[in-house]
Amino acid sequence: MEKSFSESYKDAGVDVTAGYKSVELIKKCVQSTYTKGVVSDLGGFGGLFAPDIKDMKEPILVSGTDGVGTKLKLAFLLNKHDTVGQDCVAMCANDIICCGAKPLFFLDYIALGKNVPEVVATIVKGVTDGCRMAECALVGGETAEMPGFYPVDEYDLAGFCVGIVDKEKMINSDNIEVGDKVIGIASSGVHSNGFSLVRKVFNVNKENLNEYREELGKTLGEALLEPTKIYVKPIGKVLEKINVKGISHVTGGGFYENLPRMLNDKVALNINKTSYEVPALFKLIQRTGNIPERDMYNTFNMGIGMAIIVPKDKVNETLEILKQEGETAYEIGEVIEGNKEINII
Repeated sequence: MEKSFSESYKDAGVDVTAGYKSVELIKKCVQSTYTKGVVSDLGGFGGLFAPDIKDMKEPILVSGTDGVGTKLKLAFLLNKHDTVGQDCVAMCANDIICCGAKPLFFLDYIALGKNVPEVVATIVKGVTDGCRMAECALVGGETAEMPGFYPVDEYDLAGFCVGIVDKEKMINSDNIEVGDKVIGIASSGVHSNGFSLVRKVFNVNKENLNEYREELGKTLGEALLEPTKIYVKPIGKVLEKINVKGISHVTGGGFYENLPRMLNDKVALNINKTSYEVPALFKLIQRTGNIPERDMYNTFNMGIGMAIIVPKDKVNETLEILKQEGETAYEIGEVIEGNKEINII
């Protein structure tokens, strides 16, 4: 590709050689995510993957796509790009495990005003970190230099994940019944949702993001940019031993939008808001913005990144498995009669 160069295209704002340099910088990181199913190498027109389905009766592919959202604005202000890639992987991988699927591979898309290879490499390093946590391979991606569409110092980041599950092991809402319990697994922070409200509440700028907050034990920017936790491994361990009846990734829309998605139309949930300590960051957001409690639970994860429904006699065993996996988890509620209502009490 050393002969591939267009002076005219460069004058228009697109330097194809920067793209080639980006690929060279990320090659080792990308290869570090490869699992035994990877067939292709970096640079082809498509990523090739051969899934191992020999022990599956009826394999079903599960896919999910998402981006990082306006959390990226904080990364731009702080010139910190090494964690948003993990956010991108998490928002996709955490979604597909909700039906019991195991992530197989991931693709990313970075669109930017100017391709600075070192910045692209830093972003992709975060993506590969996330892929290793999610035990999936980064088999491809796209970097699009789009001058005049994005400012030269900004970009957008999105991704796409594919997983697989045997049909007989898929999680659905059919078996959820009154008396089952809800286990909440702690989040690492705001994750990657609600940042339009966060930015409004704090009127974020470089100065206040770098301000140390005593109640957080770190700067506001450090707390807000904490990457989204990836729950693939701990959820996988629970699924090996527990009859999990429902899983919900608590993302945009908070409790009220996401928890009903794992229910059937004959049940509802009572969630005990005193069952765990809401992290200081959410209290700070609510206090600073004078936000009603219902809006908080309808926007943010409030310290619970994943919620799972298990039989009432499996609560302690589930909590122990999650503890062994290094997760902090709580019994936060129970299943009651209803039609997908969420009651925060």
